[in-house]
Amino acid sequence: MPTQSFQPPQRTLMGPGPSDVSARVLLAMAKPTIGHLDPAFVTMMESLKGLLQYAMQTKNTLTLPISAPGSAGMEACFVNLLEPGNKVIICENGVFGGRMKENALRCGAQPIMINDDWGRAVDPNKVEAALNEHPDAKALAFVQAETSTGALSDAQELCALAQKFGVLSIVDSVTALGGTQLQVDAWGIDACYSGSQKCLSCVPGLSPVSFSECAQAVIKGRSSKVQSWFLDMNLIMSYWGTGAKRAYHHTAPINSLYALHESLLMLQAEGLENAWARHSYHHQALRAGLEAMGLRFIVPAAERLPQLNSITVPEGVDEALVRKRLLEDYQLEIGAGLGPLAGKIWRIGLMGYSANKRNVLYCLNSLESVLIDLGVPLSGGAAVKAALAEYAG
Repeated sequence: MPTQSFQPPQRTLMGPGPSDVSARVLLAMAKPTIGHLDPAFVTMMESLKGLLQYAMQTKNTLTLPISAPGSAGMEACFVNLLEPGNKVIICENGVFGGRMKENALRCGAQPIMINDDWGRAVDPNKVEAALNEHPDAKALAFVQAETSTGALSDAQELCALAQKFGVLSIVDSVTALGGTQLQVDAWGIDACYSGSQKCLSCVPGLSPVSFSECAQAVIKGRSSKVQSWFLDMNLIMSYWGTGAKRAYHHTAPINSLYALHESLLMLQAEGLENAWARHSYHHQALRAGLEAMGLRFIVPAAERLPQLNSITVPEGVDEALVRKRLLEDYQLEIGAGLGPLAGKIWRIGLMGYSANKRNVLYCLNSLESVLIDLGVPLSGGAAVKAALAEYAG
């Protein structure tokens, strides 16, 4: 039997998530645990809701962190808004659009699939055509920031289409929140979910969600019970609702919520627009360095997500060996491709606390060194030099 405490290695996290967590957020987790109905904790809950409303740019009263990762946020949106027999138009341009389909099927709904190439944004023209063809659809669901490819779709335009045709919009903003523009109220998003471990740079295990007044009315007016007891918003609001009196629903992850509160305070202090600009700024330097190594992005520049960079693996290079060497020799984590892109791309994250100049230069130098050591003909130092030129410019 083990007799020693687990001591994790110190890594630099530049994969698709989780991202680096600041010492300030980790220290927040170490604060004393109190009860989930303690008046002091209830006060913190109210503050946390306000901070989430700021981060998501919404006044929705039903805005809260689900006590589970982003996948539960996805499920919460689908099980609360869909009933058996409902039609939902789902856009699939990567792994997570496919997961939306699975959620819809398990709700007994009928998914109408719109497919775009992996590495491309959702095509609004296809969406409009599908909405015209299916006037009885209840919702339109899409991924704003596709983590499996790094493609950024135009959530504002897609939600405008949903409003035009009178359907609900369900938006996956797991990798978007805090890193690229998200305007829940201004864009008319009905249901939005995210994750704590991406651009918020909190520990994994929490999923911020927000439901519009229209979505709340749909939930309250259901003809059947929400299939998930734990994710039933009618029940959760008895705990996360307003006022000092709360009804027990589940034992919340107290210390993780401390951490989310702290990470949102840091986002508020930086300012949303500044955070969005920071991610774009460091992405441009990383892009310059990667391209100096001859590495190509799979997503066109106009559709590219700054905080998730997918690049093609050079011909003849063992992509898994490169990741292994980076982890073992440089304590640096980058991600592999998923689905049809497995073995073909690397995914390099610049999320939240990880999006900084030190990480950009460290990643470029480490990746270049490993590739040179494996026989790829590169000019040593060229990647960092290109990034520095971009920063100087």
